[in-house]
Amino acid sequence: MKQFLYRLSFKKRIWVSFVLLMTLAIAASGWSSYTISANIVEQNALRLSQDTINKSSQMLDEKLKKIVLSIMSLKISDSYRNMLDDVSLMDVSRYYYHLSALQSMLALLKFNDDFIQSILISTPIGDFYPTNYTRLSENSFMKSEMYQKIKSMQRGVWIESHEDTFFYGKDRVLSFVVDGSATKYVEDVYIVVNIKEKDLQRMIFDQISTSSGYSLVNKEGKPVIGHEDEEYEIWRQDTAFLGKFKEEKNGYFNTLLDGEDFLVNYSRLEVGENWILYGMQSKQAVLKQVDAIKWTTLLAIIGFVLLTLLLSNVLTDLLLRPLFRLHRLMKRVEHNDLDVRFESPFQDEVSQVGTRFNSMLEEIKKLIMTVKRGEEEKRKTEIKALSAQMEPHFLYNTLNTIYCKSVLGDTEDVNEMILSLSTMFQLGLSQGKDIIRIEDELMHVRHYMTLQQKCYEDRFDFQVEVEDESILQLRIPKLILQPLVENSILHGFKDREEGGSIRIVLRRTKQMLYVSVEDNGVGMDVDGLLRSMDQTLVSHKGYALRNIAHRLRLFYGEDATMHYDSEPGTGSKVQLIITLREENKVYELSEQLV
Repeated sequence: MKQFLYRLSFKKRIWVSFVLLMTLAIAASGWSSYTISANIVEQNALRLSQDTINKSSQMLDEKLKKIVLSIMSLKISDSYRNMLDDVSLMDVSRYYYHLSALQSMLALLKFNDDFIQSILISTPIGDFYPTNYTRLSENSFMKSEMYQKIKSMQRGVWIESHEDTFFYGKDRVLSFVVDGSATKYVEDVYIVVNIKEKDLQRMIFDQISTSSGYSLVNKEGKPVIGHEDEEYEIWRQDTAFLGKFKEEKNGYFNTLLDGEDFLVNYSRLEVGENWILYGMQSKQAVLKQVDAIKWTTLLAIIGFVLLTLLLSNVLTDLLLRPLFRLHRLMKRVEHNDLDVRFESPFQDEVSQVGTRFNSMLEEIKKLIMTVKRGEEEKRKTEIKALSAQMEPHFLYNTLNTIYCKSVLGDTEDVNEMILSLSTMFQLGLSQGKDIIRIEDELMHVRHYMTLQQKCYEDRFDFQVEVEDESILQLRIPKLILQPLVENSILHGFKDREEGGSIRIVLRRTKQMLYVSVEDNGVGMDVDGLLRSMDQTLVSHKGYALRNIAHRLRLFYGEDATMHYDSEPGTGSKVQLIITLREENKVYELSEQLV
């Protein structure tokens, strides 16, 4: 018997204990209240289901209406009207100007309504769309079924679930197509708004979570959301079933499916092509609540209350004793005692929690060791980065150039080089900080390139372009740009005596920072570089780029990426893309690593 109890789950032991108590008074259960309760529960379930469907339908209507209003606001914007003026004149010369001018408005629409997947404005002079989406140029709107449908109906139309054929990814979307001319003098201008199907499904499911299923269909019974090849599509497109949906705004009816009685609540949408949202519930499942009433009437009032008062303390202490022991162990862990372990002869849920508790402590200890090793590796990487940018040949060439210019009496260059070298050391050390302002990082790079220009006269020039002054106050890991510039000088211009050019560009969006270093040197083998980045470092070749990639992963994880672009003989370009964080969070992360 003892071994049998050990094999029972914690939930079953509690169930067995209380079943013994409940069976003493089950005969006195109130059968007289069963019929009344069943009717009340059924009516309440019917009203609750209808309210849920009505609320979901209303929310869906509001969401789709909001999207329609967003398109109306687009049509009255200045950038859109300017584009229409050129369409009316068939002037394609300013196509790219209008494409750029519309980006802020399109971005605002997507920001205000995250259900919007993509927007396409089709005109006789070209398509306009968010440039961060990849347009599938082979699929023309004018040759699509959408175009035929809106031309035949002469009004805005809603298109049920389909694959997005206009943009890369082919996501499942619903589409709203509307005439975008806004004037009788412009023709064949249409706006296509693709709405994320998954977001609509999620919104509806969050509201109808208690139903056994829901569907959003058109008047033919075909799904507005979801695929048409699902098994239940066959019966729900049956004319007998569709005929039960009356013309009223909402309602309900009963239907038989495979011999089981279902309750169907429905509501018609104001937006869409006569779309109907309905949910189904098994009546048998609805009436299951009545069983709970049978077991809780007289038993809960008399026998169960008395017996629970007499035995609850003993049973609770007996059954929850393992939990109390686990609780005490957790308190010891709060005081940094990671060597405690939970032990129990039972095989129930509490014992499984205890086993996971033990595994968690093991993982915490491993994580502590991993963090320590990661800190050591990070420190080694930082030291290597500092050493790499102050290689002996660079110091030798710099000091030798200073000496030669001093002998020749060129004191102005000597002073400038000494000041730049001193400032480089100061900025490179940066008082031991790992994160510095971009302004300081650019100053470090400028001094470095000034010294290199003095050492390699006429070999190259450089320029730094900062799109927005606010970028200078952002923080990034130090010594990110200097190794990229050094690569351009030492490798890109190794066979060039003059005419070299290095261009550093910094720009940002609300969430992203873009930094690029571009030269017109000999170029590089991008495929070979990427392969070497995935292999163990066996030489100093490619060390700078590997170093930068490693430190970006260390500080940002998946929020920072490096991209390489090169053509042999025409130059190279390295771009860093970093997701912007709040400065205090980045600083806290660096402090934790320290």
